[in-house]
Amino acid sequence: MPRKKQEPEKKKKVNTDGIMDLHGSTTEQAISETLEVNYMPYAMSVIVSRAIPEIDGFKPSHRKLLYTMYKMGLLTGGRTKSANIVGQTMRLNPHGDAAIYETMVRLARGNETLLHPFVDSKGNFGKVYSRDMAYAASRYTEAKLDAICTELFKDIDSDTVDMVDNYDATMKEPSLLPTTFPNVLVSANQGIAVGMASNICSFNLKEVCDTTIALMDNPEHDILETLPGPDFSTGGELLYDDAATREIYSTGRGSFKLRAKWRYIKEGNLIEIYEIPYSTATEVIMDKVAELIKPGKIKEIADMRDETDLGGLKLTIDLKRGVDPEKLMQKLYRMTPLQDSFACNFNILVAGMPRVMGVGEILEEWTAWRMECVRRRIFFQIQKKEDRLHLLKGLERILLDIDKAITIIRETELESEVVPNLMIGFGIDEIQANFVAEIKLRNINKEYILKQTKSIDDLEKEIAELRDILASNRKLQNVIKKELKQVAEKYGQPRRTEIIYNLDEIAPDSEEEEIPDYPVTVFLSREGYLKKITAQSLRMSGEQKFKEGDSLAMTAESSNRAELLVFTDQFQCYKTRLSDFEDSKASLLGDYLPQKLGMDPGENVFQVVFAGDYKGFVLFFFENGKVAKVPLSAYETKTNRKKLTGAYSDKSPLKAVMELETDDQMAVYTTDNRCVIFSTAQLLPKTTRSTQGVSVVSLKKKAVVSGAVCLEKSGITNPARYRTKTLPSAGAILKEEDSQEKQIQFEV
Repeated sequence: MPRKKQEPEKKKKVNTDGIMDLHGSTTEQAISETLEVNYMPYAMSVIVSRAIPEIDGFKPSHRKLLYTMYKMGLLTGGRTKSANIVGQTMRLNPHGDAAIYETMVRLARGNETLLHPFVDSKGNFGKVYSRDMAYAASRYTEAKLDAICTELFKDIDSDTVDMVDNYDATMKEPSLLPTTFPNVLVSANQGIAVGMASNICSFNLKEVCDTTIALMDNPEHDILETLPGPDFSTGGELLYDDAATREIYSTGRGSFKLRAKWRYIKEGNLIEIYEIPYSTATEVIMDKVAELIKPGKIKEIADMRDETDLGGLKLTIDLKRGVDPEKLMQKLYRMTPLQDSFACNFNILVAGMPRVMGVGEILEEWTAWRMECVRRRIFFQIQKKEDRLHLLKGLERILLDIDKAITIIRETELESEVVPNLMIGFGIDEIQANFVAEIKLRNINKEYILKQTKSIDDLEKEIAELRDILASNRKLQNVIKKELKQVAEKYGQPRRTEIIYNLDEIAPDSEEEEIPDYPVTVFLSREGYLKKITAQSLRMSGEQKFKEGDSLAMTAESSNRAELLVFTDQFQCYKTRLSDFEDSKASLLGDYLPQKLGMDPGENVFQVVFAGDYKGFVLFFFENGKVAKVPLSAYETKTNRKKLTGAYSDKSPLKAVMELETDDQMAVYTTDNRCVIFSTAQLLPKTTRSTQGVSVVSLKKKAVVSGAVCLEKSGITNPARYRTKTLPSAGAILKEEDSQEKQIQFEV
């Protein structure tokens, strides 16, 4: 038998964009096609069906869990084992029991995540303010729906929302829950999708309802009047910032500052912290405090322990003798998560599209959506009432001749002909005839029929009223307002998070007092090395050491608390304090400022200015002959910003920077050997840091400014020759005895 010729094995094409099919072979696919065909559907699924909440305030996982509990009768019935609820929920949510139970934990009263929990829990559900407190397994805990869930499912059986198939099309579930209040702002929500995220803080229920009503009455209503700020389940204090709050309310982005609440127990010389920011945990705070105590950055604490029990959160700090608790807490606020911020990102799905919206826009969208829910509910009610009215009108016809109806039914031989004969005998349709035919024999009497038909007028009146509401947006809004008032009255609670308005009085910054103050001498080299040397060390030291090729640029006497403004050649200014630098010695190189201050690559120090009390001015001399006189106060910031961009104009290269306490005489040199002397009183101060300044020197062709110095340091023997009273000025040619070569340096 001849041997079959063996076919050569096909080589597989493999590249970085290879896609392997079911048979193991690989085909090429462009990366753009891979993203479009494979990655984009996944990304959209995560955004639309998993991570981002919708206008009802729920993610799909929340909605599926709550709807399952509703169908289990847990709104009115008793609690059942959490494991049972988790198992039932898997008919709608096939992502595994662990994920479902974690969702339930977050919604539970025992976990304290939400201001208004949706799950009435029994057992250990952990705590939102604890990182390490584990919740019990689902077989040990029990749950039911909380009373507020009545407002979630109130109209769900009245066709208020669309019902869609579950993942295997075996049952229906709601696409949204018809919440009667803006739950999207009342319940805190966080989600991370693909390429976007959402982080919504919680607001007080009553305040949200009042704000929604006020906006329906007046779209120009100032939201801050009725909604002063968020309200968190963990309490704490909100440090109110009007500008930041208005920005969040208008854009949906920004952050709120929160801090812990505490009390001083004089008898035990201790501090009790009983409420902490929503964004942190007790273990995080304990770890940070321990981290600060170890190197001695905090020396006032003898001991700190977590005494949280069934009574609630409590962190106890034992103080050393003589410690001021107020100053210690201000220090802890600055250095630990006892003061933290909540970053807001109000990203919500509206009609399947993610949108970042401000509070006003969210409430506007919710109102429009709720109006549609109410409209659908009223239409459903009208349909039901009209169906009932139709049946009763058929029954009314029977009233004319009950005996005739009985005769028709009795004399009809076939059961299938009863309804057609009634239709012919009384002129009614099939639905009405069926209703009449189904009446029990005992009810075919005049009293019963009169009693039933009496409500015809009431039904007609009710239908007319409902149609009237349906035709008017104002009346629809009145229905929503009435429901909002009822919810606010029934479920409203006092604020848990206290708002602190006057921050200057309540939270003084005592950081300045804790920094030791003593005289120092500062040395700055041309390459940017800074040394801070105490008077004692300076007396004992020898010659100052510099890196090879480097030399002294400036020296100044100051104090350890002094604040420095470090101007760079990249139009930026870095703020720092001398206290941030270790005391140095003449034999050391000192701290390299670009590295110490975290400057950008290639950025170099141009000049250092002592800010003092931010009185006086900074003079900027530019190559194009202009000089800018900027108040030092323009560099004073209320926040702890360390870097200021746009510190001076970028229109022309900078040649010199000087600090100016009082007006003085300045000498400006040009590359064509000229000099101009002028008084800084001739310059008007500019309020903006990036100002181009005033023309001081009229430059000849191809000439530029080469430097500037105070007149008293210039060494010029005849200043009247170069002085000018009008600006700009071309100046005068330098005489040999006044030339730049005779000057030691231009730096202050």
